[in-house]
Amino acid sequence: MYVSEKAKSIKASTTLAIDSKFKAMKAEGLDVVGFGAGEPDFDTPDYIKKAAIEAINAGKTKYTPAAGTMEVRKAVAEKFSRENGLSYEPTQIVVSNGAKHSLVNAFMAILNPGDEVIIPAPFWVSYPEMVKLADGVPVIVDSTEEADFKVTVAALEKALTPKTRALVLNSPSNPTGMVYTAEELKAIADFAVKNDIYVISDEIYEHLIYEGKHVSIASFGEDIKNRTIIINGVSKTYAMTGWRIGFAAAAPEIAKIMANVQSHASSNPNSIAQAATVAALSGGMDEIEVMKKAFVERRNYMVDRINSIDGVSCKKPNGAFYVLMNISKIKGKTIAGKVINTSDDFAELFLQEAKVAVVPCSGFGDDNFVRWSYAVSMDTIREGLDRLEKFLAM
Repeated sequence: MYVSEKAKSIKASTTLAIDSKFKAMKAEGLDVVGFGAGEPDFDTPDYIKKAAIEAINAGKTKYTPAAGTMEVRKAVAEKFSRENGLSYEPTQIVVSNGAKHSLVNAFMAILNPGDEVIIPAPFWVSYPEMVKLADGVPVIVDSTEEADFKVTVAALEKALTPKTRALVLNSPSNPTGMVYTAEELKAIADFAVKNDIYVISDEIYEHLIYEGKHVSIASFGEDIKNRTIIINGVSKTYAMTGWRIGFAAAAPEIAKIMANVQSHASSNPNSIAQAATVAALSGGMDEIEVMKKAFVERRNYMVDRINSIDGVSCKKPNGAFYVLMNISKIKGKTIAGKVINTSDDFAELFLQEAKVAVVPCSGFGDDNFVRWSYAVSMDTIREGLDRLEKFLAM
């Protein structure tokens, strides 16, 4: 059968694969606990649901402009002004079917065949595949746990070539939870301006920071702002993952191209979810603070507990809702009669023997780790870590 060679080269998402297997086992009635999902376990706030219901009753169920209604684009622009000190015209905002869609639009807008995109590792699993879909070449730059999984300008300089067109920056990070400081961001901004490359700044976890505060790399002056495409959305902050609304802010010519691409690929994002997004962005942060407080408690417990178990360890993340557990000391060892050589081996055996789903980081660019999400209940976290302790003693 004749198929696209480019499409064949795209790997499946390891996060979605694990979550799918977990859900299938749960549907079979197995006593399985899952830590793979990248979504808050909190419900969408009532005032947002109410806005959606009102939109339905008002007949807001038709096509909208491809880049979103002017109402929602204005709300996003006001959010950037209010929260990030960044000035954008509504026409510089493109609202999409989730932040993932916004990222695809961004890569499609700036890349030509063979253009290179620097991606620090560990990275979110979809970045390299999105670059390849846009005919670009992902260039992976490794970071270390000792350096809090952050890349330096010196490392970026080594990866730079005449074909480099962009750098992906994700702070707070999925999967590491690390957060770049203002000083670190300023150095990277200077690097991007000096070398005239774009920065794709994925800031979807912006409001889930537990120490310090979020700083957007676009805030260091017009030169870097004009080279930055900010990716954000309502999924994580407002527990709206299923509503599928992401948005991007970019220079006018880039935003126009992204909107054109989207107009042919998917048309407009959901009209009802757009109305709900307007309510979300103007509704205050009280409920988000409640969610953050719970995440801090869960994070602290998970980190302390993992670091108390022989053979594994982790760093305390500053943002998002993930913990990377180091399994390098387990590699080569036998558990339940099977040798653990990779993070995939660990994740598969852990799910099989202990009925616990975690995400192997082979797809995130560092096979020495597995990712746990603490966007689950404290009871689930306790049960999962109890099972980890028993599993490692097999």
